[in-house]
Amino acid sequence: MARDWVRVTPRRAPVRETRREGSAPVAFPIGQAFARPAEDHAVLDAWKRLVGGGAEPGSAGVRELIAESWRRCRDLKIDPGMALAPVGDPSARPDEHRTLIEASEPVLAAARDFLSDAESILLLTDERGFVVGVEGDAKTIKAAEEIRLVPGATWGEFAAGTNAIGTALAVGQAVQVHGAEHYCEEIQRWTCAASVVRDPCDGSLVGAIDVSGKSQSYSRQSLAFVVSAAAQIEDRLKQVELAERFRILECAVPLLSAVQEDPVILFDRRGFAIKANGRATAVLARGGGALTFGGSLRIEALNLERPRAAGGLPPWLEGARIEPILDRGERIGTAALLATAAGSRHRPSRHVVPAPATLAAFDAVLGSSPALREAIARARLLAPARAPVLLLGETGVGKELFARGIHAAGATPTGPFVALNCAGLARDLLASELFGYGDGAFTGARRGGAAGKIEAANGGTLFLDEIGEMAVELQGYLLRALEEGEFSRIGENQPRRVSFRLVSATNRELRDEVAAGRFRMDLYYRIAVTSIRIPPLRHRRQDIEPLAEHYLALCADQRGAGPRDLSLTALAALRAHPWPGNVRELRNLMESVGLTAAGERVELEDLPDELRQTIPPRGAAPGARSPGSGSLGAVEAEAIRAAVDAEGGNLARVALRLGIAKSTLYAKVRAHGLGDAVEALRASRGPGRSGRG
Repeated sequence: MARDWVRVTPRRAPVRETRREGSAPVAFPIGQAFARPAEDHAVLDAWKRLVGGGAEPGSAGVRELIAESWRRCRDLKIDPGMALAPVGDPSARPDEHRTLIEASEPVLAAARDFLSDAESILLLTDERGFVVGVEGDAKTIKAAEEIRLVPGATWGEFAAGTNAIGTALAVGQAVQVHGAEHYCEEIQRWTCAASVVRDPCDGSLVGAIDVSGKSQSYSRQSLAFVVSAAAQIEDRLKQVELAERFRILECAVPLLSAVQEDPVILFDRRGFAIKANGRATAVLARGGGALTFGGSLRIEALNLERPRAAGGLPPWLEGARIEPILDRGERIGTAALLATAAGSRHRPSRHVVPAPATLAAFDAVLGSSPALREAIARARLLAPARAPVLLLGETGVGKELFARGIHAAGATPTGPFVALNCAGLARDLLASELFGYGDGAFTGARRGGAAGKIEAANGGTLFLDEIGEMAVELQGYLLRALEEGEFSRIGENQPRRVSFRLVSATNRELRDEVAAGRFRMDLYYRIAVTSIRIPPLRHRRQDIEPLAEHYLALCADQRGAGPRDLSLTALAALRAHPWPGNVRELRNLMESVGLTAAGERVELEDLPDELRQTIPPRGAAPGARSPGSGSLGAVEAEAIRAAVDAEGGNLARVALRLGIAKSTLYAKVRAHGLGDAVEALRASRGPGRSGRG
């Protein structure tokens, strides 16, 4: 039996040893980790001698762990008089620390209350000492800003000298650094303790957790606290990793099905291999490849959190077809379909840039939100193949536009595009529309019969909208047409050959329909070989303004006159509306107000009552959705609401997106009465989808 599962097995890497050139390796005992405030004066004297060019620190008062760190800093030519640590943009690479931040959020949230009276703060960094999160006492956070102990700052030894974060990362173990033990003079009024955080897959360093405060806040227990916090984060990392991997496996069922002929290896978002089918292990074995699955096989070129330039794949992956694994518009992993000896020449790389025709095919899909662009990118990727595509999304999100784009960018763009909505048609009428009928098939049948949509789509694309509404009795006939490439008109016995590409769409959860017996399982797996989830308009609020202005301009062009702009209050009302009808509802509304608005721009008064009510009047009671029509508060509330929607309710990422402290964000969420909306959005995303902040 092929060993194709990749297990998540936490494995501790050995403590990194430090050494001076020409000396034996040093592994520091636990006693070396604790600071010794009683030796402050001796430590300060030794530091002055070292930075003054005198003798190296002896044993008097200076821990060997600190002495080694000082020597590293001196060799790195760190300036002991350096005033501040370097600071970058913590939001420049939002995905780079996603997994670490999500796993650490409960620990940081708990620290908010625990450290509020302890004159200390808790910091989370990546493996380079780059600060990605800060929580704790508000006064200490303010004081920490003076020494740039803030998100975006880098506190590795190479950047800031001896400090708990940098030194813990350098030696690979927990450590306290107090007072004069800091190599740089500016931070010698501080005390800190840090522990490293290791990856549950391969034991590598992924970050550090640190408690810092002014020197008078020193506590020996702070070291135990960060060690415990690091263990909690590592446990959460394992849980997050398991949840993400099960999510990938669920989305990749078609790639791992028995009918899949390609050898496939699945990778998670950080590039770790998590599963391979039997064909993949057989192909690698025939090629002499030694591929060991144990949770530590990682391909950096497939690391979505730190994307690399194209290329960089190992030799055994060269020639493979690389495809994204997406869930509701979000890329969560990667599938590598290996090139076989017989088929490697015919399997094009998916790293190629889409042709201009492919790019233009989706020009009709308007919007720039990340979720929508991800859906379009997946559609472009799948368009050249002839495999069936299932479009998932609510009514009015634009599924037919996606279907037309897939057809236009597909292998048969000059062939016919035939659409049929399966909803609202009786079984017999849908059957005749789909399969056609022969001469005399039923009373009133057209002489000579009539071709159905399947026949009309021969050589092109058949788009079946609301396929979940199709009667179970007809589903078997459709499955045969897909599997065998032939069908018979109603009332005829002679089969007809057809070749078409099926794109189907539904606003239902077809898996639930299968479980309820209303949809055939075999048809589901046939039409859902690949799927694309199109986000609803309420999850892409940044697209509301350009869409509204586009439809206004379109209406004005068709009429020769009319408003083309939106007032701020009207725009705020549009953004606050839940849009149950999605883009179709917005388009119809803009056509309506374009015909009825009297001024040069659409004002709040031009909108229907249900939209005007989303913006309460000035002086509204506290807790209303926004504090005033068109006010600065309303704009601020809407900006926060849009960011919360875009980040799925994850307030840590919302704060990074808006460029404000998380504590400030919490205050504004409370002030604008957005707490219920945040919790509702988290609940709608389900466990493991959004994280908490």
